[in-house]
Amino acid sequence: MPKVGMEPLRRKALIDATISAIGERGSLDVTMSEIAGRAGVSSALAHHYFGAKDELLLATMRHILAELTTDTRRALGAASSPRERVSAVVAVNFSDLQFQPETIAAWLAFYVEAQKSAALRRLLKVYARRLHSNLLSGLTGILPRAKADRVAEATAALIDGLYIRRALKDGVPDAATAIALVEDYLETKLGGRQTQ
Repeated sequence: MPKVGMEPLRRKALIDATISAIGERGSLDVTMSEIAGRAGVSSALAHHYFGAKDELLLATMRHILAELTTDTRRALGAASSPRERVSAVVAVNFSDLQFQPETIAAWLAFYVEAQKSAALRRLLKVYARRLHSNLLSGLTGILPRAKADRVAEATAALIDGLYIRRALKDGVPDAATAIALVEDYLETKLGGRQTQ
């Protein structure tokens, strides 16, 4: 069995602790010391692995995006029609792994911080391009390109908007309702078409 070094495990623990702390606080107003304590490591070790808090926040956003990318690729690989590809992208964004209160709060906090941070803004642009591209991977098999672009943009806005609305509510996120809302919109635009 391969031996896993402590550094990747501690980095992952610090990233998970960052998501947890942001989720609890509802903002990026958390300290390295608080995050390190949640991860069970010293503040000095957290600084050793990530330097400043901004680097840890950037690594956390990269981690969230990497998980979303992995889940999306897996879901798209299982889809057998253009319409299934679109639904797979929607479903992944509201999956149990992604649509958790802590992750939702982290997304919202990152959106706010991206107003001031060029590095976070770049990551959010990468996310937006990937979401649009993944939606188009199904929509262009159903609709002409110009219309597919508009539907992809509106679908992405619905997904992002449902995250924002969810962040403002208490209780357990209701992924099924979120998916149903997006799918209802898609049905109005696709009219039951499966392929072009």
